[in-house]
Amino acid sequence: MDFDPADLAKRCPDHKRIWVAFSGGLDSTVLLHALERAHVKPRAVHVNHQLQPGSHAWADHCRALCEQWEIPFELRTVGLVPDDPAGPEAAARNARYDAIRAVMKPGDVLVTAHHRGDQAETVLLRLLRGTGVSGLAAIAEVSDFPPGKLWRPLLPYPREALAAYAREHHLQWVEDPHNADPRFARSYLRSEIMPRLRYRWPASEENIARAAANASEARELLRELADADLAAIKVPAGLSVDGLLRLTDARRHNAVRTWIEAAGFEAPPADALERLDREVLRARPDREPLLGFGSAEVRRFRGVLFLMRRLPSAPDGVDLHWRSGKQLILPQGCGWLQASASPSEPWHVRFPKGGERIKPPRARHTRTLKNLFQEAGVPPWIRERTPLVYRGKQLLWVGGIGWATRAGNNINLRWRPDDGLLATHNT
Repeated sequence: MDFDPADLAKRCPDHKRIWVAFSGGLDSTVLLHALERAHVKPRAVHVNHQLQPGSHAWADHCRALCEQWEIPFELRTVGLVPDDPAGPEAAARNARYDAIRAVMKPGDVLVTAHHRGDQAETVLLRLLRGTGVSGLAAIAEVSDFPPGKLWRPLLPYPREALAAYAREHHLQWVEDPHNADPRFARSYLRSEIMPRLRYRWPASEENIARAAANASEARELLRELADADLAAIKVPAGLSVDGLLRLTDARRHNAVRTWIEAAGFEAPPADALERLDREVLRARPDREPLLGFGSAEVRRFRGVLFLMRRLPSAPDGVDLHWRSGKQLILPQGCGWLQASASPSEPWHVRFPKGGERIKPPRARHTRTLKNLFQEAGVPPWIRERTPLVYRGKQLLWVGGIGWATRAGNNINLRWRPDDGLLATHNT
């Protein structure tokens, strides 16, 4: 199949601005060049993960190429958390997408260079994880990507067609050694397995992609059923556990899978859904169950199933000294504190250990934080990440509750939790 830029212009979704995720590799270089030739007026955004010694040189290459083609260019630099529980590949993808979202506005479209080979690899990887029909549908050409849409126009094309286009137009690109590193699952599949499949079955990549298209139709039917089920069991912060348990196993798994995908996470494998039934939904009422899979995790609290990105460990023994400045960055996953003025005297910022007491505004007596959190319905994973401001040993202020009576401070102090916490509770 020959690659024709005019085809991109015909299929381009409605948009305010087009952003190309431009890594500088062959695929995204072809995509950016073709969109420019098709007069779509793309903008390029390059994310430097700082994982390779040459990453800054790659960013310079991308910038220079965009200047040559007169394409607006944005550079975003991110850092990855060591030993991220989601794994290095998922962590890099999440960081990349978060950085790109930061440059987008409502109505914008992000364009990525996933091609037919990527589709086939995704299907095989999900099969190896025991995925269902939804997972087999793999990569959709157009999907939601708040605040806009995500478009993958190269899915019908094999990489050979993109390489031929690059040679014809004398394009220059960079090669990421990670793409050939067998330590990473996708790289191993690409370098070791797919060539053998194509040698034995020359049409294997095309047929796998066709199977994904067939599964996509089945997924749409399942999604319609899931939407009807979810409408009946959704609550403000998540899903009703009792409502889920009233569904048959098949409908419950279908609803949960659709709910997770709609939040932007990959479809969970079948064994994760079985563990969800056993370890989370049917756990004893006094338990606080947690199940992680990929970059996501689900938790149960007061009859509600919550979904969020995996949280880093809660602070343990942290004591931050706040002597000046209007902002204090908290440990990873906890957000930051914003004050209307610098502290007039040194503050200590700590996190709950148990037994803390405070006299809230308009209260007649001191109360335990545990009791206040229970009354407010604050989930345990937010409680243990809630900042506490001390003057010496005196507890002055609690995130989400406010200043203690007679704290003697007229500073306006606000806790801004990380998005992962905000998504699960209105703090």
